[in-house]
Formats: sequence, C-alpha cells, structure tokens
Amino acid sequence: MSAEPTEQPPHVSAQVFLDGIVAAVRSVFFYVLVGNYLGLGALAHEVGFSFWWMALSTLLVWAAPAQVILVSTLHTAALFEVALAVTLSSVRFLPMVAAILPMMRRPGVRQRDLLLPMHLTAISVWVEGMRLLPLMPAERRIAFYNGLGVGLMSAALIGGAIGFVLAAKLPPLLAAALLFFTPMAILMSSARNSRTLIDGLAFALGLVVGPVVAAQKIGLDLMWTGLIAGTVAYAVHRLREARRRGTS
Repeated sequence: MSAEPTEQPPHVSAQVFLDGIVAAVRSVFFYVLVGNYLGLGALAHEVGFSFWWMALSTLLVWAAPAQVILVSTLHTAALFEVALAVTLSSVRFLPMVAAILPMMRRPGVRQRDLLLPMHLTAISVWVEGMRLLPLMPAERRIAFYNGLGVGLMSAALIGGAIGFVLAAKLPPLLAAALLFFTPMAILMSSARNSRTLIDGLAFALGLVVGPVVAAQKIGLDLMWTGLIAGTVAYAVHRLREARRRGTS
C-alpha cells in the first residue's frame, strides 16, 4: 500500500518557488513582457489612468489585451460594458487552465492550492509551464509554477512602470512612439499564431473591420471587431467543413 505524498518542507517549497522566478527571468517572455508593458504604461499615462491603478490591473487582470480595453475605454464607456469586454477578452484562458491543472493535481493537493496557479495562468506562463513542468517531480510543480507566474508578472509590472515614467518625461513624439509597443506586440503575436484558416481569416478580417468600427465611434471597438471578425471566420470555417464532409 503506497504512502500518501507528504507536503514539501517550507524551505524546499521556497527554494522551488525561487527556481520558478529564476526560470522566468531566463525566459525570453520576461523581456517580451517588459517591452509589451512599456506601451501599456505609456497608454495609461496618456489617458490619465494612474500608475497604481495600472499596476493593480496587472495584478488582477493579468492580460495585456484585456488591460488595453480596460485602460482605453474606462472613461468612454459604461462600467458594465467595460467589464463585459474585459471578461470576453479573458475567456480564452479557460482552455489553458484546463490543460495545465492536471500536471499539478495529485493526491493530497487541496483545491485552494490551485487557485493561485489558475490566476497566474497567462499565455507566457502557460507556454513555459507546459514546457518545464513535465521535467520535475509532481510535488514541486505548484510551487515552481507559482514562482514562474510571479516572475513573469513582475516583468509586466517593471515594464509598465518604466513606460509610465518615460511617457511623462520624454518628448511628445517619443512618448507617442511608446504607445505603439502594446498594439504592435499584440498584432505580431496574433499574426505569428494564426496557423489555421479560421485564425488567419479572423486576423485578416480584424484588420479590415477594426478601422471601420473605430471610425463609427460606437465605443468598445476592440470588442466589436473581435466579435464580428471572429463570427464571420467561424461561419466560413463551418461552411468549409460542411462542404468537405459532403464531398467525402
């Protein structure tokens, strides 16, 4: 009869947590996040969003696209609309959470021990976690993943702080250039990850629909662009699959 797995001693858990932070600093995502959040910090300064509220949004929302929606629309849209847009933008993390949690579940792990890993899950943390967690014993994975998430979140906080300060001190032209960091990083990341027809079509339609929706000044243009382009791309994908099944 196998013995129940024992809890890691506090000093071991602390060391594993620090190992996760070190892995975050060594990851390319650390520096990508610093550059990404430079633009978000500049954007927050430009629209009058305080530094502390921006930092709190990073800790609580932890998703650059959702934070762009929050910062850029909070003063121009109703609170309910902003909350809905941020929620819809963050739904994409649910499959990531569902994929990563089985790596950390084991006998004796309490549900509350998984709350922090679930919150820390973002694209960067998830990618590194899927790569590194299988390489270590199951009993060390939660502490390591927490350290990894905290380390990468720290990169976002550092980048946001630098961007906010630079936007206040740089000449207007250079400060305006900082604003392009976040949208360009999101744009290039989306283009790189668009490997299927539905992804590529949604991306291309978004580039067309976005300016049109923005020109109409109806508010929440990012949310409406995503809904319109994504729905059309999904409809085309379903039609293509139906025709393929019909000819097979």
